[in-house]
Amino acid sequence: MISTTKPMKNILICVIIFISLFSCKRSEEITITPQPFYFTGVLIDGKAGVNYTDVSLKPTIKISFIAPVDKNAVASNISLSELATSKEIPIDFMYEKSDSTIIITPKTALNALTKYSIKVLPNFTSKTNVKFDSNLQVFLTTSIDISDKFPIISDSLLLDLVQRQTFKYFWDFGHPVSGMSRERNTSGDLVTSGGTGFGIMSIIVGIERGFITRKQGLDRLNLMTDFLKNKVVKYHGAYPHWLNGATGATIPFSAKDDGADLVETSYLMQGLLTARQYFNETVTDEINLKNKINDLWKAVEWNWFTKNNENVLYWHWSPKYNWEMNVRLTGWNEALITYVLAESSPTFPISKTVYDEGWARNGQMKNGKQFYGITLPLGPDLGGPLFFSHYSFLGINPNGLTDNYANYQTQNVRHSLINYNYCKANPKQFSGYTENCWGLTASDEKNGYSAHEPNNDNGTISPTAALSSMPYTPKESMQALRFFYYKLGDKIWKNYGFVDAFNLTDIWFADSFLAIDQGPIIIMIENHRSQLLWKLFMSCPEVKTGMKKTGFTSPNL
Repeated sequence: MISTTKPMKNILICVIIFISLFSCKRSEEITITPQPFYFTGVLIDGKAGVNYTDVSLKPTIKISFIAPVDKNAVASNISLSELATSKEIPIDFMYEKSDSTIIITPKTALNALTKYSIKVLPNFTSKTNVKFDSNLQVFLTTSIDISDKFPIISDSLLLDLVQRQTFKYFWDFGHPVSGMSRERNTSGDLVTSGGTGFGIMSIIVGIERGFITRKQGLDRLNLMTDFLKNKVVKYHGAYPHWLNGATGATIPFSAKDDGADLVETSYLMQGLLTARQYFNETVTDEINLKNKINDLWKAVEWNWFTKNNENVLYWHWSPKYNWEMNVRLTGWNEALITYVLAESSPTFPISKTVYDEGWARNGQMKNGKQFYGITLPLGPDLGGPLFFSHYSFLGINPNGLTDNYANYQTQNVRHSLINYNYCKANPKQFSGYTENCWGLTASDEKNGYSAHEPNNDNGTISPTAALSSMPYTPKESMQALRFFYYKLGDKIWKNYGFVDAFNLTDIWFADSFLAIDQGPIIIMIENHRSQLLWKLFMSCPEVKTGMKKTGFTSPNL
């Protein structure tokens, strides 16, 4: 008999139990569930996200996974391609974090301002041969190419160049029959009354800057005024927004806007009166021009547009639809010039009451709130589109100009600075917005036209916004001009100056030019440089009388 000690007995019992358990399981299949294989994050130039903008032209792209990757599956399952063309970009791969992170870099620099996508296909596998559990596609948009596109010149020469090139829109592209300004570079016979007013002021700048001779400018203006007087259909002395530049017939701006447009008429009259003051020589052609301008100016029945003597002006009147448009001209917006001219008319003036109750709404057009630490005197929150501070002030000099409601230089400076600071802060994170790339106003956009402003912002920058603010924000506007010309010039500097707008988030650049956007660039740069148009318009005796009567004070009145 073999005897066994107690410890030995315990060991034998454990062995027997283990063998018994093993025997029970030996015929059963053992299943191990593989660990899922998925990505855990994407970094492009150190930033996380899904859609990436302002990406460098030689980016570092890191894609991290839950487990080490199969290096042999990387090249065939991960790609970088240009979105518009689907062209694949050659890339290099490196690895870190025990091969669970792939570092992707393009072999050569990417194209500037171009959309790309990175894809990881579902056939991609881990080191343990587990398939990737989904598709992964990441979009990125490259930044601008910050190299200078043109030789550096002095700021003064750059301003000359911008004025000269933009002037071509009004001079080379003026309508051949009427001389009037086309609405845009694709308009054919369609010309615009307000844009023509801007064009007239631009011609005066062209003469003073030596782009054309005085006689050339005078001949063009005599052509325009002959057409305006003898061919164009007028409505109580006022002009339609659009008309046919060959026949003078009205072209409806919208379904019921087929008659008088008082605001566009005021822009036209602003230009004509400025020209009347400029062409002051006692020669036959200049005397004839002044006489025609006076006839056109005196024929506008400003007070008739109060619609049966209401204390407000109305924007539109139609011979077919009468007052159905029903747009009251109330401040604050681009129509101050309309009230100034209406109160200055020697034949059909409005009263001060119409200005106070209609335009100023007895002070209700005031704002007084702070935006970016800047108190805004008038208008909507954040100021509205910048053309509010441009169109009326092509001729009206805001320097030292006050009434019961505001100091207008303060208003325009603060409006411009709020717009600048909004773009600099870039609360919606649009691509390209910086202290050098700013300016929101009405312009074309990718799918139409809109009055862009901080409360209506889709990433569209309009060069006219910052450039036409030159008298108010000279430093900030000059920064924008240098950026637009030197950095984006290959995209936006064309035969008529800067294109109407661009959007660096959508990688969209307009191919259009609009009279109402090109004109203020020339004119306001000139007012910044010499105050030429301000001096001329403010020298009109009727304007001095009308503005004083309404309660304006200024050293220029």
